[in-house]
Amino acid sequence: MQLSEQEIVRREKLEKLRVLGINPYPADLYTVKNTSKSIKQDFKEGSNVVIAGRLMMIKVQGKASFAQLQDAEGKIQVYFNRDEICLGEDKSKYNEVFKKLLDFGDFVGIEGELFTTQVGEKTVKVKDFTLLSKALKPLPLPKEKDGVVYDAFTDPEQRYRQRYADLVVNPQVKAVFIKRTKLFNAMRSFFNDAGYFEVETPVLQPIPGGAAARPFITHHNALDIPLYMRIANELYLKRLIVGGFDGVYEFSKNFRNEGMDRTHNPEFTAMEIYVAYKDYNWMMDFCERLLEHCAIAVNGTTKATFGEHEIDFKAPYARVTMADSIKHFTGFDITGKTEDEIRQAAKDLGVEVDNTMGKGKLIDEIFGEKCESNYIQPTYITDYPKEMSPLCKEHRENPELTERFELMVCGKEIANAYSELNDPIDQRERFEHQLKLAAKGDDEATEFIDHDFLRALEYGMPPTSGMGIGMDRLIMFLTNNQSIQEVLFFPQMRPEKKAVAVSEDAKAVFEILQKAEKLELVDLKVKSGLSNKKWDKTIKELTKNNLAKVEKTDDGLFVVVV
Repeated sequence: MQLSEQEIVRREKLEKLRVLGINPYPADLYTVKNTSKSIKQDFKEGSNVVIAGRLMMIKVQGKASFAQLQDAEGKIQVYFNRDEICLGEDKSKYNEVFKKLLDFGDFVGIEGELFTTQVGEKTVKVKDFTLLSKALKPLPLPKEKDGVVYDAFTDPEQRYRQRYADLVVNPQVKAVFIKRTKLFNAMRSFFNDAGYFEVETPVLQPIPGGAAARPFITHHNALDIPLYMRIANELYLKRLIVGGFDGVYEFSKNFRNEGMDRTHNPEFTAMEIYVAYKDYNWMMDFCERLLEHCAIAVNGTTKATFGEHEIDFKAPYARVTMADSIKHFTGFDITGKTEDEIRQAAKDLGVEVDNTMGKGKLIDEIFGEKCESNYIQPTYITDYPKEMSPLCKEHRENPELTERFELMVCGKEIANAYSELNDPIDQRERFEHQLKLAAKGDDEATEFIDHDFLRALEYGMPPTSGMGIGMDRLIMFLTNNQSIQEVLFFPQMRPEKKAVAVSEDAKAVFEILQKAEKLELVDLKVKSGLSNKKWDKTIKELTKNNLAKVEKTDDGLFVVVV
């Protein structure tokens, strides 16, 4: 393991602490009686307090020093005075332990007394301190000089990989996740107050169902069967409606083995709710009341800023049919058109399509390309063609459509809802049609028929409305984050490239090579300034560690960055 100079120094301090008889990682309970927030709120001069947290800043000034302590609630100034801490002749706890062996990032417990400095800063005067955990790696703390911040921990890849450090040094990041929890709590209380029941359904499923997506596959050894990580929990929740629950909901972790981008992660959180004896019109009213409630709970207002837009989640929301939307933005009326006519229209509109796409997929592509991005304020798109909605009830006025809506915000879908299909014969036919589309090459059509779900429907399911909300995407809108990775504690990342330990000579030669990416072998050797023996050793080191390679061409031998 290669250590930086600071890391080596901190390990030396660790050993010195142990020599002094101080356990840098004590097991003892440390009873915390106060927090930085409670101290500031209930501040009383001269009160005794016991706090714990990280030392985030230390200014040593002879026998009196100031530091900053950070706990889960915020930061507070602490004052270390040698004579207050060391009442007798032995001043080593201050002179040796505090001044020489503590670092920023260390966890300490502090017993002290409250006072206000001459500049009005609420401060804890330290009477005693206890080292609770020694930090061996320096935190990536930003530095400020003349109002300018340097070395801020802002690189997204580093922040996502080291979320633990990100949360410590960037307080605004923690605020996002606090809002995320507020959203879940607000939604949960809204459902509970309405009388609906929170449930859990299987994550490992024998058949991936309830959505069109590529699943993750695993194998159960004891049963000797393949199992699929769930792509949706819809079919299980409907089984519970069959079983006699009037309203059920679940916050579910779903997994889809598909691409990653700023709005997609292979693991994500969805909320799905199903309520008996309701339809999609009722669900639209319910949804907008829900989101209005959640927006206020998270931000204190129905309004939220997202990029350049101000979104207002105050009910009611505009409602536009799928056909009217496409007609409005393209001039093409999909009503009553055949698959071939729609395919031709898509081509004429410059939408990329292929022969594997059925009618529903073609319409979806036209809408996605030409319409979706225009809906900034919350807007319901309703009455989807039947081919796009295999689990949705046929429209009561038009048998070619379904009773479905999607809620669009800033050009993205955040909710999807149906009057649920409860006709088992119709459902079987829809599943069979999906199989034909899958055989045709449509990778979003399901390849499975869930016969157990059909059996459940045959026992009878009451008229039901269901809705799914992408929770990660919703909190993005409520916290003004353009990337889903910002609202997930630990987003999925590519494997981290391990730093290769090479000699100083190899580093110097590699730096020369990097600037040019490709150099003639002789030229690189001359520029390196190394002896023949050192050069041979260095070039072998670079090629062995896959940092560079030697290529033979008609023009000679070249060294290239790998």
